[in-house]
Amino acid sequence: MCFSATASFSAGAFLLGLGTLTLKSARRPREMPFAAIPLLFAIQQLSEGVIWLTFHYEVPLLNAVMTHVYSFFSHVLWPVYVPLAVLLIEPPGWRQRALLAFVAAGIAVGVYLLYFLVAFPIVSRPIGLHIEYVSPHFFAVVAMTLYLLSTTVSLFLSTHRTVKVFGVLALLSFAAAYYFYAIWFISVWCFFAALLSAVVYLHFLPRITILKEANS
Repeated sequence: MCFSATASFSAGAFLLGLGTLTLKSARRPREMPFAAIPLLFAIQQLSEGVIWLTFHYEVPLLNAVMTHVYSFFSHVLWPVYVPLAVLLIEPPGWRQRALLAFVAAGIAVGVYLLYFLVAFPIVSRPIGLHIEYVSPHFFAVVAMTLYLLSTTVSLFLSTHRTVKVFGVLALLSFAAAYYFYAIWFISVWCFFAALLSAVVYLHFLPRITILKEANS
């Protein structure tokens, strides 16, 4: 398997369309963050498409900017955003209280990784038909554990079946990406997770179908 600007742009374009449908189907403001996940992944994938182009056309400044844009999503946004988006669509009760702990874990690892993105600017480079993102930081095991808890395990607490499925698939894709593509793990897992965010569409599919029927 290889990735390229075409793959990133294609995934981004697909998720833009899908994400627009899911966002339009959100009935309440509290549903909008979860509905926006495919759109946010679209932006991240499009930014990686630009990174691929900077290698070909040798634009180091644009490469540095887009590498940090992409890394903000992968390192900072997702561990905070995902558990919070899940918390917002849950009814009051113990699940919401438990999800607060995952939000706290996400904030902790997000702030920690943000510090290292600023202190040690991340570098992207094409190796073996993939992009490697190099960003040194300490306590990698602890950081990765908190990251996984916030971005995947938190979804297991949801009362919604599709949200749980998304969490399971995200965790399995993490294992596959780490096992087969350890060097390029960040790029590959984000690509897999972006495609898997189509599950968010399934969460809103009944409403999307009703909207289409109402407009026909």
